[in-house]
Amino acid sequence: MRYSDDLIEEVRSRSNIVDVVSQYVKLQRKGSSYFGLCPFHNEKSPSFSVSPGKQMYYCFGCGAGGNVFTFLMQYENYSFQEAMKALAERAGIQLPEVEYSREARAEADRKALLLEINKKAARYYYCQLRSPAGAQGLHYLKGRGLSDEIMQKFGLGYADKFNNSLYQYLKKEGYSDELLKDSGLFIIDERRGVTDKFWNRVMYPIMDVNSRVIGFGGRVMGDAKPKYLNSPETKVFDKSRNLYGLNIARSSRKKNLIICEGYMDVISMHQAGFNNAVASLGTALTSQQASLLKRYTDDVLIIYDMDEAGVRAALRAIPMLRTAGLRTKVVDLRPHKDPDEFIQNQGREAFEDRLEKAENSFLFEIRILYEQYDMTDPQGKTDFFHKTAERLLRFEDEIERSSYIESISRIYGISQDMLQQQIRKLAMKGTVSRQMPEETRPQKPKKEKVSGSDTAQRLMLTWICNYPGILTELGSNLKTEHFCNPLYREVAEMLFQQIEAGEINPARIINHFEDGDIQNEVAGVFHAVLPLETPEERKKALRDVVCNMRELSIKTRIAELPLTDLAGLQKLMVEKKELEQLRAQFPEIDM
Repeated sequence: MRYSDDLIEEVRSRSNIVDVVSQYVKLQRKGSSYFGLCPFHNEKSPSFSVSPGKQMYYCFGCGAGGNVFTFLMQYENYSFQEAMKALAERAGIQLPEVEYSREARAEADRKALLLEINKKAARYYYCQLRSPAGAQGLHYLKGRGLSDEIMQKFGLGYADKFNNSLYQYLKKEGYSDELLKDSGLFIIDERRGVTDKFWNRVMYPIMDVNSRVIGFGGRVMGDAKPKYLNSPETKVFDKSRNLYGLNIARSSRKKNLIICEGYMDVISMHQAGFNNAVASLGTALTSQQASLLKRYTDDVLIIYDMDEAGVRAALRAIPMLRTAGLRTKVVDLRPHKDPDEFIQNQGREAFEDRLEKAENSFLFEIRILYEQYDMTDPQGKTDFFHKTAERLLRFEDEIERSSYIESISRIYGISQDMLQQQIRKLAMKGTVSRQMPEETRPQKPKKEKVSGSDTAQRLMLTWICNYPGILTELGSNLKTEHFCNPLYREVAEMLFQQIEAGEINPARIINHFEDGDIQNEVAGVFHAVLPLETPEERKKALRDVVCNMRELSIKTRIAELPLTDLAGLQKLMVEKKELEQLRAQFPEIDM
């Protein structure tokens, strides 16, 4: 059986999308919608929109969109049934027992098997480390000062020197080559067959927040390359949405979370009592990870290597953390390279002292900026002054901006009045967004080009949703057959039916489609944008869109018409004449 449409709609209608999304993304109201950092791609400038009126979300950067169900399915990697269950529980609705479709059950079973394989692999590596074959790995970890207790806590293991040991073990457990390939733990080669991806490496199991093993990191023994190797992304592992150690750190009673660079940094800090440390997974911090941190804390300390690469990584992370609503400070461990080295050399108390003296992240940005200029040179001093003013302008809160102006004036000897004047000038010119430094400039992912005819049809559906009265006023001048794109025609049919019934519900239309890509496309249909300021501009654009749609519809049907269908051709010629009359005398419509 499948949940009834009425039950699905009841759960959706009682799950306010703004409330649900706010648990994952920091949203700020702008007009009738809410905006925040998109949790589905890495961005530094908010392009993720949530509409309480339409009960939909849409990202103008990557095109992700849908209703409250699709949000949970995309963010939590839930099936529809799992999203339905989570939202029903949240809304206090009792669900009947449901039989999964064959496809849904197969997908859920496959994910469960992949998690089972990861769990068995972790146990295998764990036992290998404590066997004679793992002596080299154990010697390495002991040499790094790790106790048996901390190695057990993080499930550390060892992949031995043979490149098919894990494969042979899991084959005996009865798993197929196809499933093992999907686990990301093996390499398939036509000549060599199946080999282990990890061998002769100390192994770090990567767990999600529910402590399920979803992937692995491996540190090679010896000088082979790469030094560190991570699992590829799989059905159960998305490195941009997970953080190493968060399954333990989320239960910490400390006031903040510490974000650092590597596995050993996290493990060393936990062993020293700082059980609030996490690390990104072999990549720079992403906006999705920033949103994940926000679910568990309001305060984050950044501990990156203070070399050139580490400073750049910190400068990229700070705006994302700030936009996610996190108060952020930067910890300087110099002259030591990382937390592990610092703790080994100076101990726990000295490390605690450095955490207490962490530098405000904005003042850290300004200090790094200051170091780039020759302050003995008038031009260098002027450039520093202008760049500082640009950064201060990004604060929307006047009180917060004034506080930073006061601090910067005191630290660098710049007049507060001069800073205020420069900020006002920049605000009047509106140049700050064009002059944003490279590390904070928003990067939009490339999207496929949309044809002009599709753009017109998308825009029309958005207008009908926002101004349903135009459908009545256009009358026979706009019909569903004028939508040449099959998907848009199907959406138009459902939207027209809703308007006739007196209820516009775009979120319900999305429920009609099961494919995630199609749901994104349908969400985009209701979020087409045309920057028209006045009613006159909108009316002119409406006339152009309606006439262009009808013209394309006529051309498409003429091209598809059989040569012998003279009656059909005559009908289309009549429509063409009606179109010319419509261009000349378009109805007056209130928008």
